Amino acid sequence: MINICEADPTSDALRPVVQAHFAHSEIAGPAESNHTMNAEALAGPGMRFWAMYDDGQPVGCGALKMLPDGTAEVKSVHVLSQARGRGLARAMMEYLAELARAEGLSALVLETGAAHLPEYDAARKLYEALGYSYCGPIFGYETDPNSAFMRLGLEPRP
Repeated sequence: MINICEADPTSDALRPVVQAHFAHSEIAGPAESNHTMNAEALAGPGMRFWAMYDDGQPVGCGALKMLPDGTAEVKSVHVLSQARGRGLARAMMEYLAELARAEGLSALVLETGAAHLPEYDAARKLYEALGYSYCGPIFGYETDPNSAFMRLGLEPRP
């Protein structure tokens, strides 16, 4: 059974998930364009972190960074390689969107690898399928040829 709950990214149980995400990002694109946060940064001010468990075992994570404009940046959505192909990243993204909507945020935004970085193809495809649209640089970023920026408006559900 899959369970998502708020958690401490620096905990011993979750460090392997956060480290797997960090390791993937290190090889997926150029270092100067890597905006991946380590466990300590994910536990920092303005951050909220969730772990995904399958029968009590951590298999993924996701985080939100609250931004001053009433939006939040999606950070560190990752599913361990042995748990992929089951829709878990989609489940985490949908969970974060519903939570943000319920909390009154106007949008979720994110930065991911640009189209010429194949390691990010699956992520971009998922974000597009979830209704994210491409936009200019988001809060805290500058134009970068290795980055794609995306936004999902969070209109309240009727």
